[in-house]
Amino acid sequence: MKILIVDDEPDVRTLVRDSLQYSQHGLEPIEAADGETALRSVTIDSPDLVILDLGLPGHDGFTVLEQLRERSDLPVIVLTARGLEEDKIRGLKLGADDYMTKPFSPGELVARIETVLRRTHPAVSRRGVLRRGTLRIDLGARRTFRDEIETHLTPTEFNLLAELASHPGEALSHETLLMRVWGPEYRSETHYLKVYVGRLRDKLEADPSDPRLLQTVRGVGYRFAEAD
Repeated sequence: MKILIVDDEPDVRTLVRDSLQYSQHGLEPIEAADGETALRSVTIDSPDLVILDLGLPGHDGFTVLEQLRERSDLPVIVLTARGLEEDKIRGLKLGADDYMTKPFSPGELVARIETVLRRTHPAVSRRGVLRRGTLRIDLGARRTFRDEIETHLTPTEFNLLAELASHPGEALSHETLLMRVWGPEYRSETHYLKVYVGRLRDKLEADPSDPRLLQTVRGVGYRFAEAD
């Protein structure tokens, strides 16, 4: 699998490139030092995942991520400077699949890469069609329709919706959702869940500020509304 490393610092690119050797899955590095080169590389080299520094000069990482999401669901792990919590949240809201804080350990980086690849390329899919009002979720085809018009969801968004919709009326805890959708190592990363539920509401709710489908269960987690 090809991994596109986007960072303007040669030392960071070298660290990430060397880290890929810890994987047992034959990860092949591709490098880009700026945003424009990175976007060209996505088209030309067809990487399987992007590791993107948000602090790029000029064509910054946020802009690259926005433009990438306009054309692709390619998995993206963003790199942020330590302590910049707002950058992490902004990156997730723009469509990043995960983030790493600099400095990072090579082993943790590879573990995150492999987890994201598994999550965005599920080996086994669910079967069946779920309906709730005007919403139709085809689990096998991984497609979602609202009023019979397809609504595009990223792989992680679809995984989260499918998990909730498969248990209508049941309050699923933050920890349960994080473990089932992201993996056990994410069980305490509640900001992932908050951001992704917000993204689903923006796409599926008639009024995202007053959600009727994806309901918050205060102090517990979230619930997919039962049919009326």
